Amino acid sequence: ADNWATMSPQLKSAGYCVFALDYGDRGTGDIAQSAGQLKRFVDAVLAATGAHRVSLVGHSQGGMLPRYYIKFLGGANEVDDLVGLAPSNHGTTNPGAFVAGQTFCPACDQQRAGSDFLTNLNAGDETPGPVSYTVIETRYDEVVTPYTSAFLAPGPDTANVLLQDACPAEVIDHHEMPNDQLALRWTLAALGRTGPADPASPPSCV
Repeated sequence: ADNWATMSPQLKSAGYCVFALDYGDRGTGDIAQSAGQLKRFVDAVLAATGAHRVSLVGHSQGGMLPRYYIKFLGGANEVDDLVGLAPSNHGTTNPGAFVAGQTFCPACDQQRAGSDFLTNLNAGDETPGPVSYTVIETRYDEVVTPYTSAFLAPGPDTANVLLQDACPAEVIDHHEMPNDQLALRWTLAALGRTGPADPASPPSCV
């Protein structure tokens, strides 16, 4: 509810049929198991809508977790776009971002830079399948550090967008990315075209 109170209705207003889920005991559980929840949720959405594929928009862990589903659980056949808002694709070096060793939060340790989970996820092709990958990040990310660790390996179906490249005055932190209107415009740009967002054609800064 906190993540999508702003963006979800605006995606709906743009003509998209929007579904949201809460996974992994409020995002604290083992990420591989959470990816299994995502798979079951997507299957239910496809069955309910008759669609052949879905587009996924996720924030933080929610922008990285679908890559496990795509890579290991058959999601490459069901996902058209993945748009990650400040995703933890390569984890974080910030020692204060998560509390180390907390058994109630396996996902916290899994999102540390260099974790076994992320090493496995990022081995080989980081962006497999016929999926369009768009990463939208802010220079002022205080959770995913360095902010460049959000970005994926370059490829023809991958776009890494730093909000401040086109809009230097944009000041937004990690937590508020789903509420940011510029991030929303980039998200719509990614969803509204074939392939990922085009960093060379940024939306308006205002």
